[in-house]
Amino acid sequence: MKYYEDFEVGDRIATRARTVTEADIVFFASLSGDWYPLHTDIEYAKKSPFGERIAHGFLVLSIASGLIPLSEMAIVAFYGMDGVRFLRPTKIWDTIKVELEVVEKRERDEKTGIVAFKETIRNQREEEVAVGVMRLVLSRKD
Repeated sequence: MKYYEDFEVGDRIATRARTVTEADIVFFASLSGDWYPLHTDIEYAKKSPFGERIAHGFLVLSIASGLIPLSEMAIVAFYGMDGVRFLRPTKIWDTIKVELEVVEKRERDEKTGIVAFKETIRNQREEEVAVGVMRLVLSRKD
């Protein structure tokens, strides 16, 4: 288990990878209620600048969250995200992974601290598809 004190600015974590499927997009649309045709309508998406359906941005972030080894950290809470940008579309059959870099730490109180991770989501071609800063509240060691 990694606590607040175990992280240093500059530390890096690389995750495993996962392929985005058509089923992911359909299930996410069902769960979220976001049936925007760019994600779910083949003919509509063909006429878009992307030429095909793309994954929802929040789906990409959700998959990325599932790739991060959160169970190995003494997490108290997800604190938020800053500066999230989607740089390229994630398409069906793209395989994404996450690279995290600790960019900031600050003590919150005697029991917790906040660690900020620059999150870079890359596809199988090593292209950045999304970036942002994720902040987690972590327990401090006793």
